[in-house]
Amino acid sequence: MSLNLPLKCFAACSAVLASLAAAQSLPPEVEAALARAKVPREALAAIVVDAAPLTNGKTTPLLGYRASVPVNPASVMKLVTTYAGLELLGPAYTWSTPVYVDGTIKDGVLTGNLVIQGRGDPKLVMERLWLLLRRVQGLGIKTITGDIFLDRSAFAVATPNPADFDGEPLRPYNAAPDALLINYKSVVMTFVPNYTSGLANVSFDPPLANVQMQSTVALTTAKDCGDYRSALAADFSDPFRISFKGSYPVGCGERVWPVAYADPASYAERAVGGMWLEIGGNLKGRVREGRAPAGLKSAFEITSPSLTEVIRDINKFSNNVMAQQLFLTLGLKAGQTASFETSRNVVQNWWRERFGEQDLPVLDNGSGLSRQERITPQGLARMLQTAYLSGAMPELMSSLPITGIDGTLKSSKSRVSQGWAHLKSGTLRDSTALAGYVHTPSGRRLVVVAVVNHPNAPAARPALEALVDWAVKEGGK
Repeated sequence: MSLNLPLKCFAACSAVLASLAAAQSLPPEVEAALARAKVPREALAAIVVDAAPLTNGKTTPLLGYRASVPVNPASVMKLVTTYAGLELLGPAYTWSTPVYVDGTIKDGVLTGNLVIQGRGDPKLVMERLWLLLRRVQGLGIKTITGDIFLDRSAFAVATPNPADFDGEPLRPYNAAPDALLINYKSVVMTFVPNYTSGLANVSFDPPLANVQMQSTVALTTAKDCGDYRSALAADFSDPFRISFKGSYPVGCGERVWPVAYADPASYAERAVGGMWLEIGGNLKGRVREGRAPAGLKSAFEITSPSLTEVIRDINKFSNNVMAQQLFLTLGLKAGQTASFETSRNVVQNWWRERFGEQDLPVLDNGSGLSRQERITPQGLARMLQTAYLSGAMPELMSSLPITGIDGTLKSSKSRVSQGWAHLKSGTLRDSTALAGYVHTPSGRRLVVVAVVNHPNAPAARPALEALVDWAVKEGGK
């Protein structure tokens, strides 16, 4: 997609933000919330400024505090990745996953191999994998005499230890990107009490080949659900077996628990093999890594949801691996193979063309699940102002959680800002952030960016919410 887009906000936004020195005090309610959280005011960097300064004549931010300081924005960095995606790929962009038949089909038998080629689809979930394999059967294939090859060569990324970032390897948010990312490399367990048998039935999605999964667990009479996950005493350490040594409280009713699979490197092979058997397919060989043969035409391809739909999942629910899939796709479009280094160069070049060298972000994987990523609040505010005046504004804004309504901000208790703000949230152990758009009762639209970097940062979230409330009230006017 061409970058020859209107830049009318660039000069004006830069001039607006240059006047930050005139607005360096914090609202008393924000100061008080920081004090209660035992977080010094110097740990906060923030800006509140009109979203469209050229249309309403405003030239001075309502608030600017340490706004030129580079900070770790946590998941708020997803705003840069998703807006860059909208501009560089376009809101209607989709990912394709081609399927190749390398052999001959006769009487329901493929004498040869099947190849599934990943190209970065961020949303190849279980239901879409089922549809893909049903389409294979629609070609007249019930038995495959050879192998099912999974081509994941489009991404050149190292496979990290999922425990490296925060010691939580079973958290789905730590899933690594993959050219053939299936179901976020996670297993979804559903627990349903069976009062007659005194057991809770357990179902697992997707089915994983050669993995034993315990289908029932003892049911206790406890009315309080409490920490049911600990009560289950689940054992995920063995990639060939998922078991429970505890029990399930009857008071929990039906519950769904997603976990990252213990051996993510083999997840795709197990998921494809398990699903193929589940729908009645027969495989003489095995599912394994392999590339699509050169020159072979695909039998068909499945298409992902549009980028507009994908960024809604990324921002509303702060999906890290989907953000990384998008980030790598930006690099893939620039060459034959994607890497984080290539994508960093692509996004930084885009930033330079749109906003110049000022406030150039420090990028890592584009998701905010990083200790290295940095951006200034005023730089992010300039980007959000430019986005507000662009054709991509409706798609970007509608992808953001609405305060007190949905996504990661559904649980917000603020009565002042409920329904009045579209904001991306971000949280790491030493960073908490909010950024996006605030609507005021007078019809004014504001950009708000606020980030706290401090060992006690999560406790400072009420201070950021107080700033949003202050913005809704237009600084107490």
